[in-house]
Amino acid sequence: MQPAVTFSFMLLFVLLSGLGILGNSFIVLVLSREWLRHGRLLPSDKILISLSASRCCLQCVGLGDNFYSYFYQEKYFRGVAHKFFHLYWHFMSVAAFWFGTWLSVLFCVKIANFSHPTFLWLKWRLPRLVAWFLLGFVLMAFITTLLLFWGNHILHQGLILRKYSGNITYKEWRRKIIFHFLLPVKLVSLSTPFSVFLLSILLLISSLRRHTCRMKLNGHSQQDSSSQAHSRALKSLLSFLALYILSFMALIIDDTFFFSLESEWYWLWQIILYLCIFFHPFILISSNLKLRNVIRHLLSLARGFWVAQMAVLAYTEEENRTMAHLRGNAFIGS
Repeated sequence: MQPAVTFSFMLLFVLLSGLGILGNSFIVLVLSREWLRHGRLLPSDKILISLSASRCCLQCVGLGDNFYSYFYQEKYFRGVAHKFFHLYWHFMSVAAFWFGTWLSVLFCVKIANFSHPTFLWLKWRLPRLVAWFLLGFVLMAFITTLLLFWGNHILHQGLILRKYSGNITYKEWRRKIIFHFLLPVKLVSLSTPFSVFLLSILLLISSLRRHTCRMKLNGHSQQDSSSQAHSRALKSLLSFLALYILSFMALIIDDTFFFSLESEWYWLWQIILYLCIFFHPFILISSNLKLRNVIRHLLSLARGFWVAQMAVLAYTEEENRTMAHLRGNAFIGS
């Protein structure tokens, strides 16, 4: 690949990373302000602030990891930076995955309309246990990170000390550890929340579709505000589902080292790997009334500031023309 194309992908990755950090930081700041003002948060807001904070940290760690490993590859793999970055990256990625799953479960329990006794019990009980579940997910992410970190430590020690199991090369030995230890741990740690997410999101989509069809049969117009709200919710859920599936597949493939630092598609792969973090915050903002209102308020303030600046500029120009005209008349009179 031409250096110009590689640089273009690298620049696009940086721009999208900045966009993702901006979106996630906005959610964290707005909800933190809400927390400080009222002293409490809704269950869904607790998950949102946890999800956005973990994604923001994940994106920052990812930026540092990618650029350090790309430009200082020898120093990166032989020093402690490799262990440091991977420890935090794995922890944040698994935690963010669980938080996203729990958000979909809470939305399903809150919005979906099923009459099964188990579902009704969950609707009453789950919102009260959000904080405990979040702590549990952090603990599961920590245990998974320790296992993955141990596997990466074995790989790192093998690279430094050149001690492999049997008469094989480092490349073969690394492939054996990846496919027999690291990949199964990653599959188990991610497929569990992914299965729960898939079940909850499909139940929620099914419930919303049934409700939308019922409204159409009852004679509600497509222009009805309630119908539009349900249509927006369905579009939001479908886009979330697509991004979540892409994120799951990318995280699994990433541990196979198929797109290594030497690969010409490395930066394009990094864009795909972080695609959910780039765009999902803005889906969350557009589907959350509280966050949308803050955006509207900020846009109105920016518009008011712009109009005021233009008015001041126009007044200044008019005043300058008036002064110039008066000075011209005074010169003619003299």
